[in-house]
Amino acid sequence: MIKGWWWKFTGVLLLLYTIVYGLVADVPQLNILEESIRNLFFHVPMWFAMMFMMMISLVYSIMYLANSRGESQVNEGLTKKIRLDIIASQWATVALLFGFLGLLTGSVWARTTWSAWWVFQEVKLNGAAAGILVYVAYFILRGAIEDEEQKARVAAVYNIFAFVMYMVLINVIPRIVDSSLHPGNGGNPGFSAYDLDSHLRLIFYPAVIGWILLAAWIVDLRIRVKKMEMKNFYK
Repeated sequence: MIKGWWWKFTGVLLLLYTIVYGLVADVPQLNILEESIRNLFFHVPMWFAMMFMMMISLVYSIMYLANSRGESQVNEGLTKKIRLDIIASQWATVALLFGFLGLLTGSVWARTTWSAWWVFQEVKLNGAAAGILVYVAYFILRGAIEDEEQKARVAAVYNIFAFVMYMVLINVIPRIVDSSLHPGNGGNPGFSAYDLDSHLRLIFYPAVIGWILLAAWIVDLRIRVKKMEMKNFYK
């Protein structure tokens, strides 16, 4: 992880800026969206943070599989491979948390714009929910295997599958079906095409960075705790 406190402090400042100005700043009064467009500073950046974390988790899973067996012990009494598995699993854990938050904020937005908490005909919404379940299965799989090395190896392979499936469910299928209600899908213009003006960008981009930094901070704390638990396990 990144050393020092500067990035954590930056993340807190950016999120405070996002929350305050995201709730009080003037926004375009568009038909149907109206004030609900403020969710752009919360729902969308949370999804960006989630996909960023899934990608980092994927990278560490690949690194785990690429490492040779029988790695020598490193600091904290853990092998390098075990440490890679810890990092991959914790990034995935917090990604799943942000995934649930993304579904929650998306449901609130759907209630305002589509007049329903959940639109079952909405392919991207259903794909996102199915993708979250794919990652839930990742943790069920980890919990079902007792041997730590076998657990890490199987989980790393499954994590690659989970990432590919999630990208297919939320990015590929909605474009193939071409019937999604989401902006940028199903023939609908994306936000950048008609209302993400320079004023909104001043809040949106800091929000994306802020949510990612908050996620990284949570992951950093979880990795430290997990390493201490595993260090005691290997004593």
